[in-house]
Amino acid sequence: MTEVIRGNLYDYPRYYELIFGSDWKAEFDFLLDCFERFSPRMVQRVFEPACGTGRLLFRLAQQGYDVAGNDLNPKAIAYCNQRFERHGLEPVATVSDMCDFRVKRKFDAAFNLINSFRHLPSEDHARRHLQCVADCLRVGGIYLLGLHLTPKGRPVCSEESWSARRGHLAVTSHMQSLSIDRRNRKERVKMTFDVYTPTRHLQLADEMDFRVYTAPQFQQLLDDVGRFEVLETYDFTYDINAPMPVTSRTEDVVFILQKKS
Repeated sequence: MTEVIRGNLYDYPRYYELIFGSDWKAEFDFLLDCFERFSPRMVQRVFEPACGTGRLLFRLAQQGYDVAGNDLNPKAIAYCNQRFERHGLEPVATVSDMCDFRVKRKFDAAFNLINSFRHLPSEDHARRHLQCVADCLRVGGIYLLGLHLTPKGRPVCSEESWSARRGHLAVTSHMQSLSIDRRNRKERVKMTFDVYTPTRHLQLADEMDFRVYTAPQFQQLLDDVGRFEVLETYDFTYDINAPMPVTSRTEDVVFILQKKS
């Protein structure tokens, strides 16, 4: 029998980490490639807003980078910091808002790759987030921001599923777009984790709202903030040698942004 729990999926960092942390290598390599290609200085200090379980921060720290991050979910932050401590590293993540934070020392680069930006519910929140990131970066610092744009016409992809296994634990994630309100710029999304152990099947179910951005709307946001320029754009294959132009039909995109002087 399946046990169903309705709640916040981010409150279950162990399962979240298994799903989203199992495929970290392509993103990690892409980060390193971007640091080398687009940063005007050697990247040493890296910040991740909405870092969650810190799946990439941890790998960067293992490579000798000075890292830090924040997230609103205390359970995710506890999971992140406990992993650092288990490996003899200082905890680096704090519970704070991605659109209301300050740092003591500037960073060379920042990243947010998996659509967390679209959790920000309004244009004001998005502007404040970009201002905070700009403030935390050195002049010329880069920000890798990945998000799912809403294309003109019918979206190509309205459902996605992933699976991952570690030992006797297996998790399948399914995400479905329930509705898109283009006028009010809101997409309703259902997401489930099906968790399997040898003795149990647990389903975690959640629904959440994402803010909608078309390509022109996101560009207008950048213009309004006025602190970043777009150096390059890529899709979610994370191939540094295959930049992708953004069109009205573009969906998954990583913007390589650079802080202006």
